[in-house]
Amino acid sequence: MILNGPGISFTEPDIGAEFVPPLPEHPREKIVALCRHLTNRTLGKGNLLPYEYWAFEGVTTDEMADVLLKLKVRRPYTFEEVRRATGLSAEVLGPLLDEMSEIGLLEYNWENPTRTKQWVSPILVPGSAEFLNMRWEQMMEHPATAKFFEQASKGPLSRITPMVPPGGAGIGMHVIPVEQAIETENRSVSIEHISHWLDKYDGKYAASPCSCRMSRTVLGEACGDDPADWCIAVGDMADYVVETGKGGRYITRDEVMEILKKAEDNGFVHQITNIDGENKIFAICNCNVNVCYALRTSQLFNTPNLSRSAYVARTEAESCVACGRCVEVCPAGAVKLGQKLCEKATGKVPAYPKQELPDAVKWGPEKWSPDYRNKNRIETYDTGTAPCKTACPAHIAVQGYLKLAAQGRYTEALALIKRENPLPAICGRICNRRCEDACTRGRVDEAVAIDEVKKFLAERDLDAETRYIPPKVVPRVAGAFDEKIAIIGAGPAGLSCAFFLAERGYRPVVFEKSARPGGMLTYGIPSYKLEKNIVEAEVAVIEALGVDIRYGVEVGRDVTLADLRAQGFRAFYVAIGCQAGRLPGIPGESAAGATTAVDFLRGVAEAQLGGGAAPALDGRTIVVGGGNVAIDAARTAARLGSPHVEMFCLEQEAEMPASAEEVREATEDGVAISHGWGPAEVRAGEDGRVREVVFRRCVRVFDDEGRFAPVYDDAELRTVAADRVIFSIGQSIAWGSLLEGTRVVRGRGGAAEADAKTYQTAEPDIFVGGDVYTGPKFAIDAIAAGHEAAVSLHRYVQGATLTIGRNPRVYRELDKDAADLSSYDTASREQPATEAHLGRDTAPFRAYTGTFTEEQVKTETARCLGCGASVVDENKCIGCGLCTTKCAFDAIHLHREHPEASTMIKYEDKLPAIGKYALKRAIKIKFGKK
Repeated sequence: MILNGPGISFTEPDIGAEFVPPLPEHPREKIVALCRHLTNRTLGKGNLLPYEYWAFEGVTTDEMADVLLKLKVRRPYTFEEVRRATGLSAEVLGPLLDEMSEIGLLEYNWENPTRTKQWVSPILVPGSAEFLNMRWEQMMEHPATAKFFEQASKGPLSRITPMVPPGGAGIGMHVIPVEQAIETENRSVSIEHISHWLDKYDGKYAASPCSCRMSRTVLGEACGDDPADWCIAVGDMADYVVETGKGGRYITRDEVMEILKKAEDNGFVHQITNIDGENKIFAICNCNVNVCYALRTSQLFNTPNLSRSAYVARTEAESCVACGRCVEVCPAGAVKLGQKLCEKATGKVPAYPKQELPDAVKWGPEKWSPDYRNKNRIETYDTGTAPCKTACPAHIAVQGYLKLAAQGRYTEALALIKRENPLPAICGRICNRRCEDACTRGRVDEAVAIDEVKKFLAERDLDAETRYIPPKVVPRVAGAFDEKIAIIGAGPAGLSCAFFLAERGYRPVVFEKSARPGGMLTYGIPSYKLEKNIVEAEVAVIEALGVDIRYGVEVGRDVTLADLRAQGFRAFYVAIGCQAGRLPGIPGESAAGATTAVDFLRGVAEAQLGGGAAPALDGRTIVVGGGNVAIDAARTAARLGSPHVEMFCLEQEAEMPASAEEVREATEDGVAISHGWGPAEVRAGEDGRVREVVFRRCVRVFDDEGRFAPVYDDAELRTVAADRVIFSIGQSIAWGSLLEGTRVVRGRGGAAEADAKTYQTAEPDIFVGGDVYTGPKFAIDAIAAGHEAAVSLHRYVQGATLTIGRNPRVYRELDKDAADLSSYDTASREQPATEAHLGRDTAPFRAYTGTFTEEQVKTETARCLGCGASVVDENKCIGCGLCTTKCAFDAIHLHREHPEASTMIKYEDKLPAIGKYALKRAIKIKFGKK
């Protein structure tokens, strides 16, 4: 069955085909014979395939081929037996066996009563195709070996996979669960425990490179992990990988446990070799599903029998809070987010679909999942999940941290927030709360005060004694990465990116042209909303992770991108924001006393940061604009003493872009708002200062398609006296010389153009994010963008694919209209206390809104309806147990439902096992339900 060519991809992209030329007109006869001798295809064994030929041809001399052709596959031979079989002298044979072992054409062990060294011609996978991919230099010289491994671990299985019984029938690898997930399972058997195998091979362990990770790297599909040390060879294989120069190193049992723990932290699946029966393995691997060929056998062909352990995961809905940690880590895409709420129509929770299995139906390419690495990352069922997580741009596990807070587990709650948002104290004060807008509780009475709970939890970060610094989860056994990454701009996008890179093991350097971090958080948001010490405390946590922030450095002026490349920086994240204001282009706009809101707010902030106070304002202040920034400027002017502050905006009250809460607070501060007016002219007095502003009536702001296209009635004008005018009609990007000499394209509004998923620009090592890419948005949008950029930057500097197997971060909201909410009683929303004495007259720039008390947190979190839940598709679950390691609520467990999957048989006995199962399956297909 050849579905694609020339490299044969079996419905997957044909990666590495360029390394496999057509077969030569006159191929080397001994290599042809060797391919036929070693091929382990059940069907089509006589076919000569180019990837097999060129892989062996590149590394095998005729003399080596002669030796291999004389040896039966998987039969051990002592040195004397090999000498007799080949007729070679000891002087010739000894070095030749050593060389072939180093190449990977032979393996050796001492598995006999006299512990005599013996050589084995291995099968292809796990075997020689894998061993040929364990030395980087060899693969680079002969990249056809990478294609060989990729195909040999797939092609031979393309027709037989549906007929493989649970346990794998002596084929490939076998998932072994996380030990802690089955410690209390009294039905488990010894071979299901990693400790059993460590005991069996006590004292004989070696960490060696992962051949899957290395092979995929050569083929252009690296996942970003460092390949070194993830494969743990045991017993005689440990000696083999050390002695043959395959990058192996002996390790202790404690070191084995450390590697296994790192693997679990990273979401890597434990697998053991499965071709020698239940008494022998030769490796414990820690596999990333994005590159692993062993996991591919079950995921590509949708045949979990090839991988699964004896266990299956199930969630306990009453305990699950849809935090999504189990979903994020599941390699098989078996766990997805659904809902707990019953539907009005049925009175039940929605029924969730299950993956079809080949047990009783015909199976072919139409049933496969060639895009499994991406499909397995889809996190939500089509019917949707909790609206709060869905609506949040960063997709914070709101329901999860509310439940932890309700239980008084405040540090754990903060840790869960920081999985997605490193600036919770900031967002608890200034977020636009899309989670609350979407909250299902709002259909009963009022939305849960989500941000107030977050603010309470994040108070812990304001004290060095209680702040939460997350542990680093590095996909590298040796520890931190050495690659240098530069982040330009210390606003929310840049800080977020730095945080997530540091958490992954990098030491990013942030270049910030200002004297303080935070960008518009520091220089654009007034202190009465966000006090500067809050920003400083959040940044201190980021610095404690190892981030280096260099202040007063403007890239493009003080140092160029070329300079930084010369210093060894491998990639750049440009997140300088929109820190310049726009002018309306009307007469008189440059008069003294006319400014932009961005410059006005920055001037006030700089004065306060300098230890003093901003100068008091007298006279009339006119603010032009109707957004939240305009509100900030107006309220700041009022709090600086301006006796008359009035906003003029194009929109009518219902159309204003500013939130209703912001408008209310501005009114409380004495700001007047006039709707339906646009600026026409600024008039100055003889001293050149603003004297008055002329406005014209705006009769319509948006056209019929909803686009901004204001229409004016120039016959209706209004002239107002003014001592200053502040324009808040938009923001722009001050690029300076930053992008000089680069291929970065700037589009509408001067924003950088980039890939919408990866944020990579036309200059491959430059990524952008936040307002400099999207235009002005909210802090939480920039935080989410920084997180995604960190994923891209990690993959880029590691030479990995930027997209394959990447979490798309796309969530669906459950249908609130269809949910049965009739059983919930109404309960009033808690309100934080306010310190009225810190009003605009006594302490105008102190935050006067308090934080919830513990009692309020318990009361408010009890209002959460617990909309979401994780749901396991047991047909897709491979029983690895990783989900259980991530759950903070003990809501997901492994159950031993498939004991037959622990049946380990020898490779030589595969056909009887497959034949027996295939017959049962054929009977089911023929006589089963139609």
